[in-house]
Amino acid sequence: MDPAEKVDPATRDVLLEFSMTPLDKGESVSAFVSRSLEIIDRSGLPYRLNPMGTVVEGTWEEALAVVTRCFERMRTDCGRISVSIKIDYRCGRSGRLEGKIASLERRLGRKLRTD
Repeated sequence: MDPAEKVDPATRDVLLEFSMTPLDKGESVSAFVSRSLEIIDRSGLPYRLNPMGTVVEGTWEEALAVVTRCFERMRTDCGRISVSIKIDYRCGRSGRLEGKIASLERRLGRKLRTD
């Protein structure tokens, strides 16, 4: 069973942003990055893709498991990989993937460009 199916969504108190890029495959790496997006999508966790990486919301274990699966897949045919990870943990607070943006929009009194 996928870890995303075992956990109460209310306990997903980690936002993890990461980017993973092969360094030995030339300038165009979208084929490799798209494989990671398939893994992320299949995880069932809430996520947002942005031009510089992907933000995943989950428990500590769920979020790191997604990164591990992406890494394991990429290293099957990539000899050098750059990985950047940023983690925001807030105990007992879930739904922050949407909530952080909504909070800023309320404060500013307008919608922000997030697409």
